[in-house]
Amino acid sequence: MTIQQSIYENQSKKAAGHKIADARIGLGYTAVMLENGQTGLACTPAAGLPQGCTVFKGMIPLAGKNAADLLAFIISADPLETCVGLATANALANESAQYLDTGDVLEKIRIKNTDHVGMVGHFAPLVKTIRDTGAGLTIFEQIAAPARGLVPSSEIPGRLPDCTICLLTATSIINHTFDELITHTHNCRALILLGASTPMIPEIFADSPVTSLSGVIVTRPEALLHIVSCGGGMRRFKGVIKKVNCPAGKSPGILSKPGSRLTCPTASEPGLKKT
Repeated sequence: MTIQQSIYENQSKKAAGHKIADARIGLGYTAVMLENGQTGLACTPAAGLPQGCTVFKGMIPLAGKNAADLLAFIISADPLETCVGLATANALANESAQYLDTGDVLEKIRIKNTDHVGMVGHFAPLVKTIRDTGAGLTIFEQIAAPARGLVPSSEIPGRLPDCTICLLTATSIINHTFDELITHTHNCRALILLGASTPMIPEIFADSPVTSLSGVIVTRPEALLHIVSCGGGMRRFKGVIKKVNCPAGKSPGILSKPGSRLTCPTASEPGLKKT
């Protein structure tokens, strides 16, 4: 079973009880909001979009549809449709993000100078922190040849198995590379799936090598939808999302500490006021 199928099966029953209030397919991110205000994000794929002025071939309009209809897109072979499906799954999961750790995910794994970190996807804000530990760092990106300290993703099969820690972008779910990538992480003591696209659904990773999830919950849905529509991304999301972490698995436990518990807004809470 693929990761996309696992997400679909896990969330399909819940999806049937919700309607879509709004959906925005932005240049950087895609956002889906349910009728109760729960909102999910996924990174809009930049590559592989169809030619022509209509890049999304799915149903229109999306607002008003049953959430199950949009969730079903996650198993599509089209990355943009998968993106819409994942954003819907993340909206559905937003309600379960009540006890999450808001600390630095890198502090949880305690990187040592003897570690070698494989970063699949360039998370620039984390680079200095990792290098300051003295650990080795290899950054894999979808490029044709080495450039600016980045290594082509084609070298992952030969180099990722030498890493002891893997930071894996959740866009791997959208571009359908996740299942193949994790087969090269057998020597990693920690495998963290991270990014705004990360489905904060620990149980779907119980049978995978993923050890931790690092994603976001949306705290100001209307403001986020506006930013997404204007082509904004993570640099613009400050104040409308919270970065959160949790362990993967069937019994993830609670990583929260005093003062760090988060609850998602409902339609009656201030977080849903328009800005």
